[in-house]
Amino acid sequence: MTTSFSISEGAPFPLGATLSGEGVNFALFSAHATKVELCLYDETGENEIARISLPEYTDEVWHVFVKDLKPGALYGYRVHGPYDPAAGHRFNPNKLLLDPYARAHFGELKWDPSVFGYTLDADDADLTFDERDSAPFMQKCQVVDQNFTWEHPSEVRVPWEKTIFYETHVRGFTKRHPAVPEKHQGTFEGLGHDAVIKHIKDLGVTSVELLPIHAFCNDSYLIDKGLTNFWGYSTIGFFAADPRFFANGSGAIAELKHMIDKYHEAGLEVILDVVYNHTAEGSERGPTLSFRGIDNASYYRLMPDEPRYYINDTGTGNTLNLSHPRVLQMVTDSLRYWVTEMKVDGFRFDLATILARETYGFDEGGGFLDSCRQDPILSSVKLIAEPWDCGPGGYQVGGFPPGWAEWNDKYRDTVRAFWKGEEGFAAELATRITASGDKFNHRGRRPWASVNFITAHDGFTLNDWASYNEKHNDANGEDGKDGHSDNRSWNCGVEGPTDDPEIRALRERQKRNMLATLLLSQGTPMILAGDEFGRTQEGNNNAYCQDNNISWVNWDIQEEGNALIEFTRNLITLRHALPVLRRGRFLTGDFQEDLQIADVKWLSPSGDQLSDEQWGDADMRCFGLVIDGRARVSGIRQPASDATILIVFNAHHDVVDFTLPEIPGSDQWQCMIDTNMPVREELPDFESGDVYQVTGRSVLLFALHTKGATRRIFKQLAEELTETPTDTQ
Repeated sequence: MTTSFSISEGAPFPLGATLSGEGVNFALFSAHATKVELCLYDETGENEIARISLPEYTDEVWHVFVKDLKPGALYGYRVHGPYDPAAGHRFNPNKLLLDPYARAHFGELKWDPSVFGYTLDADDADLTFDERDSAPFMQKCQVVDQNFTWEHPSEVRVPWEKTIFYETHVRGFTKRHPAVPEKHQGTFEGLGHDAVIKHIKDLGVTSVELLPIHAFCNDSYLIDKGLTNFWGYSTIGFFAADPRFFANGSGAIAELKHMIDKYHEAGLEVILDVVYNHTAEGSERGPTLSFRGIDNASYYRLMPDEPRYYINDTGTGNTLNLSHPRVLQMVTDSLRYWVTEMKVDGFRFDLATILARETYGFDEGGGFLDSCRQDPILSSVKLIAEPWDCGPGGYQVGGFPPGWAEWNDKYRDTVRAFWKGEEGFAAELATRITASGDKFNHRGRRPWASVNFITAHDGFTLNDWASYNEKHNDANGEDGKDGHSDNRSWNCGVEGPTDDPEIRALRERQKRNMLATLLLSQGTPMILAGDEFGRTQEGNNNAYCQDNNISWVNWDIQEEGNALIEFTRNLITLRHALPVLRRGRFLTGDFQEDLQIADVKWLSPSGDQLSDEQWGDADMRCFGLVIDGRARVSGIRQPASDATILIVFNAHHDVVDFTLPEIPGSDQWQCMIDTNMPVREELPDFESGDVYQVTGRSVLLFALHTKGATRRIFKQLAEELTETPTDTQ
């Protein structure tokens, strides 16, 4: 059936499908196309009802206005031009293409030879030209009605120094949640369920960081093995949320907005993990789904001398060309869309080094980073870099410009090695727990720039770090060759689950040690969802392809898990209550002459200042640090009034006698945390000079017994944090 539509020239801006009261404007960038056709489909997405040649071409943008077209309309493009892979061009009008600016995708990609622009089984296959129609197997784009009434339109902007990230996955977090209706499990609707939000809110974290929700492809090689792309790091649409996350249909954008609205009502930020470094189209042997068929030579970085091939700094087959102004525009338009229309509060950028790489290499003054810095919208939200990739000069921890935070893998590796019991890590741990000043203390950057984590989606969970020496990835179908082999983990004596009470007790203490280290460190902590109650992936440290119980959070929480939740809440309560744990300036140990104090002191178990010789001792596994709450926290020459604290780390396998130091003006220390005794009826006091027996493999936190520093921190402030966690001082 063919339907007749009235059309006019339309406008070249904005790009994408823009709904008005009279119809829809379509605009598509392609610098090298010779003709563009708009294909409209019925509500099933199976039957083409109209094909319209875009009549106008302005500033390399093809455009048309289709009158009387309504919300929900389904469409795609066919783009004509040269098929000359040797010159970097791969136009093929037999392939239906997704609009890069589509706000919603409809249906499911079905892997068929026709979705490739070439004949798969031919010699020099990607140089051939395939004439089969891919439309029956392709997703369609959908015109979206963006109308939505926000009940909580105010932005949630948690100050950086008070931020605690909680990394999770939309589907994995709620797929097994007993309070979420089955229809809503694994969806935005499920993530917005009151019981889910309550757990996150009660924990005390401030910002929920979601693994990719942008529309992505389920790789054919995984489907062939009965697996799936669970994590979603294979984006094909930067403006569209993936249809699989909607309970009520792919065009139901209001469902996602409603979820974000509920998180904002709870005072929680929503951060998106975004993948602008590559697309799901892969290498020259990949499918033609969107960008490749629209303008391959513009969208991708191609080998300068052989543009048939792609620069592969991502390890996934292709690299987006953010040096091209229209590609850079697409990425920044996408980011602004998610902030202004969807109200998200920030972004974590996958393989962010690539975004800052120009043709000559990484440049912290490159186009993308400069665009973010000067943009009044993007510069107002949280920007977090994963500061590495597999390209030349790809490791850039600490190399991003002011205003950015960065994932700090040096923190993860050092903390893991120290608690595993490896030699020679005490000195480096001291650097990491004070916000890695060796990497970030320059150009006025603040301690919050270091995003500290001990676990993330990629790697062992906290439980598995304490339960497995080796990865157990057999379920991934790669003969155990995938995933990191250097996990710096220790199974505490037995590989995997055990009923041995001593091993179980040690594992629980090790989990508490890791969480205590994370939440008592300077910098911005990030917790992996489920670590607070000991979630396991059965030793799988690369569960990217496991859409099943391996990846789904198990909410059948046992006694040990509930105890760990309570311990984590107490740590977070203390972090919110004690500003000294989240200083706005780097701790340097410099002596402040006018105050006659240093901001930090490093102590041996005798209570004396650590010597250079002691720091150099590879066998040193126990030390303490005193953070003096009177030390200046700004350029104003006056003392601060924070609590003074002592943190003791003991990675020895045995008890260490630690002498509590003397601080002028006070002589009582209150023990706030001892990971060997997670539950206590009271918080005991000790005199300066007392010797505390520090259990092997444990962390302690003491605070000077000053006015208000009593057990009610755990009672009164925990209640306040549950109501307004971002307002506490």
